[in-house]
Amino acid sequence: MKDAILIINAGSSSIKFAIYCHDNSKDNLDILYRGEIDGIGQQGCFRIYAPPQSLATNDTLLVEKIISIKNHDDALLTLLNWIDECANASSIVAVGHRIVHGGVHYSGPVIVDTKVEARLEELVPLAPLHQPHHLAAIRALRRLKPDVLQVACFDTAFHRSMPLLEQLFAIPRSFFDAGVLRYGFHGLSYEYIARVLPDYLTERTQGRIIVAHLGHGASLCAMKEGKSIATTMSFTPLDGLPMATRSGSVDPAVVLYLQREKGMTNKEVSDLLHYQSGLLGVSGISGDIRELLASDDPAAAEAIDLFVYRVNRELGSLVATLGGLDALVFTAGIGEHAPDIRERICRHATWLDIRLNTAANLQNERQISASDSVVLVWVIPTNEELIIAEHTVRAMNKKYAL
Repeated sequence: MKDAILIINAGSSSIKFAIYCHDNSKDNLDILYRGEIDGIGQQGCFRIYAPPQSLATNDTLLVEKIISIKNHDDALLTLLNWIDECANASSIVAVGHRIVHGGVHYSGPVIVDTKVEARLEELVPLAPLHQPHHLAAIRALRRLKPDVLQVACFDTAFHRSMPLLEQLFAIPRSFFDAGVLRYGFHGLSYEYIARVLPDYLTERTQGRIIVAHLGHGASLCAMKEGKSIATTMSFTPLDGLPMATRSGSVDPAVVLYLQREKGMTNKEVSDLLHYQSGLLGVSGISGDIRELLASDDPAAAEAIDLFVYRVNRELGSLVATLGGLDALVFTAGIGEHAPDIRERICRHATWLDIRLNTAANLQNERQISASDSVVLVWVIPTNEELIIAEHTVRAMNKKYAL
């Protein structure tokens, strides 16, 4: 059996995964399967997909079955049993985890040991909605596969290159020293885009780039020479743009008001800002941009208008930080598949001399800027799974080379 790398993105009630075949002789990675297990803690669903054979096709559903899943151990045991029983699968030699928060300690992937695990535990208060579930998956895999190498890959790591002024909040320095600072997120996605930019932008790769990662979660990142200079998310993934169900930036006094005047608890405020706000909260209909675009309800249109407005407001801020703009890149679910949203954003950014090729945009082509556009505009699919797999292989090779 060939060596395989398992990629895990664990949430509170679901686990998304991918399986890559690793050829040591050629040092390359080929995706075999991707899938998800949802409904952890109740009756859930286990799905396995085969990746598309070309850009023109979609994933092929291979397995879909309803199962009872008590916890992360159950979910991962279901996956590992399927891998063992599948004739086309390979022997898992390492597992790469997407970890939302790496704090100030980690600017790159690390092999998980007891010291790393303890530090990840310390970061739970900074990412209470994500970190505990990442740790649950790590611990479950250790119990199920104690000899398999596990590697933590951080969504914050790419942004450790940001200047100090971008990281500071205007609060007493002691809080910065205690880790209260602007970290930034979606770093694995931005890292992938930065890596493949030379395939698209050639001579502008090292220039002033803004990447718009627009999906269920949404953020912008300003890059120069392929490094993060500034980003819209900060201390947590709640900050910045309004998202599907997350509020994005709000006046901190709003939270104080809700607690003091409305009697809301910390948990109630957290639930409000994370799960009841954003596109869903403004529209009262849905957090899915596709449903809002299809609706004739004025509240749906207003939610979309607010999203586009806030993207452009943050875009202007990042252009000022960069001192200009050479290219704008759209990625993630909305960025890759919603030409209407891209068109609206670019229409509001004509002050930057952005001009769209309307036909190219509607057809979701890679370059969608017109020939007379000063700023290049691209649509580049992201691939966080591949970045995690590559990091995992490098960590594994380094360990066994010692």
